[in-house]
Amino acid sequence: MSYQISGPGSLRGGRKSRLKSEINVVPYIDVMLVLLVIFMVVSPMTIPGAINLPSAEKTALPPTSYIHISLRPDAQAEIGVRQEGKESGATESVADHDVLMQKLRTLHAAHPDHPVLISGDKDIRYEEVVKTISDARKMGISRVGLATR
Repeated sequence: MSYQISGPGSLRGGRKSRLKSEINVVPYIDVMLVLLVIFMVVSPMTIPGAINLPSAEKTALPPTSYIHISLRPDAQAEIGVRQEGKESGATESVADHDVLMQKLRTLHAAHPDHPVLISGDKDIRYEEVVKTISDARKMGISRVGLATR
C-alpha cells in the first residue's frame, strides 16, 4: 500500500486554505455607538451639582441695636455700637486684627446683649471675614451675623 502526499505537510489533496486572522470590528463599532447614544440620553437626566444646602432664617429688619464691624480691603476695619439706627459713640478705626478683637471684647463687655453685625467690602478676602466671625464666636458672642444689601 502506498500513500501519495500532495503537497508539503498536507494530508488533504488540493490547494491549501488560508485562515483569516483579522478581527471583524463592525459589531464592536455598532455596540459603541449604541452605548454612546444611551449615555447621551441619560446624562442630562442626572443633576451632578445638586447640593442640599441648609436654610437660613430671614429677618425683615436688622436688629435695632448692635455692634457693627466694617472690614475694608486695605486691611483697615471700623468698629462701633449702633443703637436705634444711629451711631452711639465714636466709630473707631483699627489697622490690626488683634486690636480689632480687643475693641470687640471691650464693646461686648459693655453691651453683652447686642449682636455683632459684620459688613465686608466685596473686594476683601473671604478668609478675613471668616476669621473675624470665628474669633468673635470664640469670645463667647453667640449672635454674629453678616450685613447684606
